[in-house]
Amino acid sequence: MAKNHRKWQKIRELLIKYFFGLNGITAVIVLLGIFVFLSLTGLEVFQELSLGDFFGAKEWNPTSYNEPKWGLLSMLAGTAYIVLGAMAVAVPIGLATALYLSEIASKRVREILKPMIEMISAVPSVVLGLFGLVFLAPIITKVFHISSGLNALTASILVAIMALPTIISISEDIIREVPQHYKEASLALGATKWETIKKVVVPISSSGIFAAVMLGLGRVIGETMLVLMVAGNARAFPMSFLDPIRPLTANIAIEIKEVVTGGVHYQALFFIGLLLFVMTFIVNLLSDIVINKQIKKLKP
Repeated sequence: MAKNHRKWQKIRELLIKYFFGLNGITAVIVLLGIFVFLSLTGLEVFQELSLGDFFGAKEWNPTSYNEPKWGLLSMLAGTAYIVLGAMAVAVPIGLATALYLSEIASKRVREILKPMIEMISAVPSVVLGLFGLVFLAPIITKVFHISSGLNALTASILVAIMALPTIISISEDIIREVPQHYKEASLALGATKWETIKKVVVPISSSGIFAAVMLGLGRVIGETMLVLMVAGNARAFPMSFLDPIRPLTANIAIEIKEVVTGGVHYQALFFIGLLLFVMTFIVNLLSDIVINKQIKKLKP
């Protein structure tokens, strides 16, 4: 009886092992499939255009009757404004919150606040977009005395809110992995709580915090619906955060429904999609590598 029980237990363990392995392989196949599909469609555009057409001009106007324009610089600048603005807001707030949860807050407070913060990621981006349209954009308009609050600043603030759960949650987990004896040694030498956080906890967990920021960056780069609603969707080259912009993601969402399948415009949009895919893949890959190194470094 015991022998049969052990036999079935081994079979169950093997089935579970193969099930999870199959899921992992499936995820890799899907990822490769997306990359291949984007590449096969997007790279066909270079039969008609060159890299200079995309990266050597500011104007994007593929439907012009005179001479179509394919410049991505304005949209790349718009994406850069959102990335820089969102990170400028999300990183200090996210790091401060993670340090508070891991080093200062009581267990009860942490158990209440952390799930609430992680719930932000469950809020649909369209809901945040409505909040931006109704509440934040009018405030930006009044504060800066501009004609419209639909601009890079409004989009950056709202996208930063979406990146906060990723930065806070991962940073807090990494900071909590800092060995307790490091902190105790610092306090025993006369350092204050703040000095211990500043000179011991943060430096030790810095690579993990960097990885959390990189994952938040990937979230920012790929956001579509929110920036589509509040960024202004202007194709002109932005000169400040108060200018309306059209990021790469929003451009795909706006134009993909209007193009002829298989045409140059269609292929150009898929090339933009390939560009975004590669950017986010590199960011997430780097963050994963850094997190794994941080975990190995903190292991006793």
